[in-house]
Amino acid sequence: MQGAGNDFILVETGDMNTAWAAASRAMCDRHYGIGADGLLLLMPSDIADLKMRIFNADGSESEMCGNGLRCMVRYYLDKGNVAGKTRKIRVETAAGIREAEFNETSEIKVSMGTPAFGENDIPVKAGECKVDIKQLLVCNINVAGNAFRLNMVSMGNPHAIYFTDNPVMDFPLSDIGPEITGSELFPEGINFEVARVLDGKTIEARAWERGVGETLACGSGACAAAVAAILHDYVENKVNVHLPGGILKTDWDGSDEVYLSGPAKTVFTGEWKGLRRKR
Repeated sequence: MQGAGNDFILVETGDMNTAWAAASRAMCDRHYGIGADGLLLLMPSDIADLKMRIFNADGSESEMCGNGLRCMVRYYLDKGNVAGKTRKIRVETAAGIREAEFNETSEIKVSMGTPAFGENDIPVKAGECKVDIKQLLVCNINVAGNAFRLNMVSMGNPHAIYFTDNPVMDFPLSDIGPEITGSELFPEGINFEVARVLDGKTIEARAWERGVGETLACGSGACAAAVAAILHDYVENKVNVHLPGGILKTDWDGSDEVYLSGPAKTVFTGEWKGLRRKR
C-alpha cells in the first residue's frame, strides 16, 4: 500500500511468534525483497477496532506512522469491515488510541494525537537543548560545518524540524539526514524534516526517517512541521504540506489533537514464503 508515495507492506495477522523484525528487513529490501519503507501489522485489539504495529525497513519498531495508519484504515475499509452509517473507527497503536474518519472520497482522515514538546517526550541528551518559542524545545547542532536550529516535536514519535528559506529539493538531505538522525544528541534516534514555508497555508518538506532513510512522504513528520510552523506563527491552523510523493493536509487548533488527511491505496497483493519463528 502507499500513502503519498510512502509505501508499506501490510500483513493481517494475529501471530505473535513470527520474527517480525527480521521479516521486515527481508521484505522491505528493495533489491532482494518486495521493497517498502516499512511493514504494517494489522492485528486484533481488545480495546479498539484493530491494532497497528509498524516496523521500519531496518527492523526497528516505531511508535507511530501517520501514512501507515491511513493505509491500514483504507485496507480495513476495503475489506468490508465497517457497515451501515459508521464513519469512525478506532486503532490501537504504541502511541495510544487513534481515531480515523472516512467518507466516500479516497482520503482518510486520522487523529495523530496531541503534540508534545518536553524532554520527557523527546529523548535528547540532557542539558543540550532548551525551551524557546512558546513551549518548543530547540536543539542546536553542527553538521558538516553547518549550524542547524532544530524544532523538536513529538507526534507519538520524535521529530526534529529545520526551517530553511531555500527550496527543500536543494537541501543535501542524503548527507545531513543520517548525521542528524544518528547524532549522539538523540540517544534513541530522531526523524528529521527540512521544511520551507511557502505561504500561510502551505509548507514544502522532505523527511529522513530513522530506520528508513528518505521517504517520499512522512505523515507524522508533516504534522510535526505544521505544528512547529504554527507555534512560530508562520502559518494558519490548516496547512497543506507538499512532499515529494504528494500533498498531505494537516489541521491543528493549537492545543488539542492534530488531524492528518490524504490519499491511501492498495498497489498490489501477493504471498511471502519463509517467515521465521522467534527463537
